[in-house]
Amino acid sequence: MTQSLKPHFSRFFAAEPGRLHFAAHSHHPWPDVTFAAHQQAWLDAATLADEKWDRVFGEVLPSAQREVAATLRLPDPQTLVFAPNTHEFVNRIFSCLPDRARIVTSDSEFHSFERQLRRLEEAGRVEATRVPAEPFATFGDRLVDAARAKKPDLVFFSQVFFNSGAVVQQWTDVVRALPPEPLVVVDGYHGFLAVPTDLSAIAERAFYLAGGYKYAMAGEGACFLHVPPSAPMRPVNTGWFAAFGALEGAMGDRIPYGPGGTRFAGATFDASGLYRLNAVMRWRREQGLTPETTRAYTQGLQRKFLDALPSSSPLKVEQLLPAAGDEHRGQFLTFRSPDARRWTERLRKERVITDAREDRFRIGFGVYQDETDVAKLLEQIARL
Repeated sequence: MTQSLKPHFSRFFAAEPGRLHFAAHSHHPWPDVTFAAHQQAWLDAATLADEKWDRVFGEVLPSAQREVAATLRLPDPQTLVFAPNTHEFVNRIFSCLPDRARIVTSDSEFHSFERQLRRLEEAGRVEATRVPAEPFATFGDRLVDAARAKKPDLVFFSQVFFNSGAVVQQWTDVVRALPPEPLVVVDGYHGFLAVPTDLSAIAERAFYLAGGYKYAMAGEGACFLHVPPSAPMRPVNTGWFAAFGALEGAMGDRIPYGPGGTRFAGATFDASGLYRLNAVMRWRREQGLTPETTRAYTQGLQRKFLDALPSSSPLKVEQLLPAAGDEHRGQFLTFRSPDARRWTERLRKERVITDAREDRFRIGFGVYQDETDVAKLLEQIARL
């Protein structure tokens, strides 16, 4: 990046000029192009009414499939299906498993998955083995060992852990090393557009889910799932869009499913998120924003922040997860401290937006920030 992208976020910054947004691992500012895209979704609904679905399924959704597939190096855009949130996909995948299914996962999965898994355990429907994420360097090996020992029906893990920012090292190799029997699902929400991701080598083996809420800067309602072509399951949790092309005929004795990723589709949804996602992806191309350039820029901001962190600061480099110098880190810094929540609350009173997860204090870096923002953040942290 040779120039600041702040002017492209003018509406967001004008909405609250004094706010300093460093939660770039959660809700990002939306670039201005999303405003017109959101309006277009409304105008299409007004002019087309029910016929808007012809445009959604004929133009908007296929465009989103092509954009995501190109970014992830997926051979076939048709393996991608969209839903309002990843929780829908998780439940449809769960619905493919046998009774008393065995699941191997990590102890650091996002709340939506972990809550659902614990409830299923509570109901006696699944048996789960959680592999500790730490030490990060050996997580992949330990996950593979657990999968070989437990013979699970499902292996589920994150590309980037939400509560530390640690990137699973050689994670595509981990997928290839897993036994062939279980379903494999990779939660890529903290990896998509934050960490360069090439799924071409595992497209036939693993599900991959993510969405537009975080680093895509497109907001809610545009989550996606890559469905391996070699996984022709029939989800028990299913909606009418899972056979959208077969609505005119009778269902028959066996419920039909559409091709590709369509079999994991749900039902009626708000398509405005897809409009916004397409607008952001086009804008990123125009600005030369690839996952590689984004990562280089945000890592540069991270280094400037850490290099300028004074010894008197309440934040200590020694508290970093992963440790300082470890390049296997996503787009945010995580500090482990019992004061994490107190720091977040204090900063929020000054309209400096960070967040905390238990004893983890998280600072996110994005393309809409520059060195001036980093300097302002350091000043506020010094006052803690």
